[in-house]
Amino acid sequence: MKLQNKSSKSNGAISTVSVSLMEESAGDGLQNISQEDTALPFLKILSKLSPELDTVQGAEPGMLYNSVSGELYSSGLHVVPCHYEKKFIEWAPRGTGNGSPVNQYSASSNILSKTHKKPGDWRDYLDSGNYIETCAQHYVMLVEQRQPALIVMKSTQLKKSRKWNSMIMTTSIPNSKGVMFQPASYSHVYSLASEKESNDKGQWYGWEIGKVGLIEDESLFMQCKTFAQSVSKGEVEVKHTEDNAVKTSDIPF
Repeated sequence: MKLQNKSSKSNGAISTVSVSLMEESAGDGLQNISQEDTALPFLKILSKLSPELDTVQGAEPGMLYNSVSGELYSSGLHVVPCHYEKKFIEWAPRGTGNGSPVNQYSASSNILSKTHKKPGDWRDYLDSGNYIETCAQHYVMLVEQRQPALIVMKSTQLKKSRKWNSMIMTTSIPNSKGVMFQPASYSHVYSLASEKESNDKGQWYGWEIGKVGLIEDESLFMQCKTFAQSVSKGEVEVKHTEDNAVKTSDIPF
């Protein structure tokens, strides 16, 4: 979606406090705030059924949305992929649960072998009536905002996830001796935007992913590395909600 970038962030305040004075007080008041006390933003594409269309000024289908800052991105943005994991998430039928996952399973789980399909339904059901969502979770750093975020791809977007992972896995660069090696996933910047997709049942918005190039800012590289290590150590908590689950009528299968 190629529109002018919009943001709900605007306070208009101009600080008269010197940077040096602020630097002297760096970290004050933050001592007791840990990863568990903050929310990892979800970065998602707004659909025609997204509740944000009614609650966020200027929100339109196809825009990218930051669930914590409330920012809208209508012309795309740049990210650095820091970590990836696949999850199988168990949900109660919509409207019957508490809005949170019933359970979460790792990529090595055999939970899908215990599911079945229902006629005309794309979801994987357990005998309990709950269903399983296959989620490709991409932990990224928003370049311009210097903020970590999570992108969850599922359903029709799993093929986009595989494409992105293939782009990352096939990346190589030469070392000082000219020998090619595979760099960390957070060595490169990628562009993200939305694009219209369709099948014989209708249209929806999906991810459009492109490679921009190597990170040029060393401080950004180190920030991405620190975030990647935190995720791999299990220090970053992801709180899935029913609002992030695929709705049957959201994408025509």
